[in-house]
Amino acid sequence: MTTHLGAVLQENTKAENDCCKKGPGYASPLDAMSGPRETLLYVTCFYTGTGREKADYLATVDVDPSSATYSKVVHRLPMPYVGDELHHSGWNACSSCHAHPMAARRFLVLPCLLSGRIYVIDTQKTPTLHKVIEVDDVIEKTGLAYPHTAHCLASGDIMVSCLGDKQGNAQGSGFLLLDSDFNVKGRWEKPGHSPLFGYDFWYQPRHKIMISSSFGAPAAFTKGFDLQHVSNGLYGRHLHIYDWPEGELKQTLDLGNTGLMPLEIRFLHNPNKDTGFVGCALGSNIVRFFKTSDGSWGHEVSISLKPLKVQNWILPEMPAATIYILISLDDRFLYLSNWFHGDIRQYNIQDPTNPKLTGQVWLGGLIRKGSPVVAEAEDGTTTYQVDILQVQGHQLRGGPQMMQLSLDGKRLYVTNSIFSAWDRQFYPEVVEKGGHMLQIDVDTDEGGLKINPNFFVDFGPEPDGPSLAHEIRYPGGDCTSDIWI
Repeated sequence: MTTHLGAVLQENTKAENDCCKKGPGYASPLDAMSGPRETLLYVTCFYTGTGREKADYLATVDVDPSSATYSKVVHRLPMPYVGDELHHSGWNACSSCHAHPMAARRFLVLPCLLSGRIYVIDTQKTPTLHKVIEVDDVIEKTGLAYPHTAHCLASGDIMVSCLGDKQGNAQGSGFLLLDSDFNVKGRWEKPGHSPLFGYDFWYQPRHKIMISSSFGAPAAFTKGFDLQHVSNGLYGRHLHIYDWPEGELKQTLDLGNTGLMPLEIRFLHNPNKDTGFVGCALGSNIVRFFKTSDGSWGHEVSISLKPLKVQNWILPEMPAATIYILISLDDRFLYLSNWFHGDIRQYNIQDPTNPKLTGQVWLGGLIRKGSPVVAEAEDGTTTYQVDILQVQGHQLRGGPQMMQLSLDGKRLYVTNSIFSAWDRQFYPEVVEKGGHMLQIDVDTDEGGLKINPNFFVDFGPEPDGPSLAHEIRYPGGDCTSDIWI
């Protein structure tokens, strides 16, 4: 398997370089859509929080339909410590470095949400550990902890959003800068310009802007979800607008209660565009943000998902928990996952001011058949549950969470774990039996979604026991890690 893995990685690297003729990535988002089909995926997998005292690991999954190991984990790289909680990941170089022929998309940066370490993985051949950035080094030089999202910059630096200080206070959030050798440089934002809360970020250099979102205080969310924490103001509802690359906070957008817990930030990929979207998990809304005529930034609710009236749950109404979004490289479709309700939706956003629902598929959720929770019909006279398909004889567990879209927009990969404390609280069967990954086939003409019956990656029968699976990356880059300048 390792020999096959090394050969595929070398072919992927050669294909990307041959396509680009310059640095890593592609000259434009539309060029990227013509890139080679993905054959391998990297998936962050973790045991932290499951009760199994094992190290988290980076899994390599074979997604080549012609391969004998299709839809199997073909390599596992365990981390050197226990208790990290691997979460998101990012590349040392992407399409923002396309003009620099000496740059290479080689190292995968893995922030650890709980331990605060940051691992650097060399993916040139079989993935190997290149460097460990210790949390004490980060805290000593920046005061930052709870690292989350990593993006490469055109300068060669890597920026990592951090969600708080070492005590778990959101007031300590900010942005960590690493140099190209993965040394801690310091904080990116100017002194006194830190965000109210931290989470995701995206920069759009042609508009000299960076926007970040607001999740919550680590002291709150690491203990599981508690509505009292929302009432106590420990979760965010703001977008932070920064000058790029200066790091000066210019504007803060208050999204109100409809924008509670804004998570993934997605600008349209076309670098000339001055609009984007953010998914608000607790508000179960998609908010569009945009530049106004006076140069400031505005926002509006673009997609609103109604809560369901339910029985046998912690509340009489269940929000969708719109936990993740992404946008196709041609800026035509937006995808969102509803972790509580259990569906993935596809919207046509060719007119960003008027999204149209074009596809929907159910992958689990809290109102699936067999669950104690039942939903009430809008007229209040009947109750119902959703019948979920089995895939290769497997009953789907939990709800859809992280997604990654193929470059050509035709395949959507989906995992089902968000964070161990929340998984234990809402989907204990996922913690007990392990996570999984599915592939959704996408109709890119008229729109539409359908589960691929031939693809199912089960992280239950792993060598060290059932693990949880989170973020997905391609060796050649993807629509959630590449930014064009």
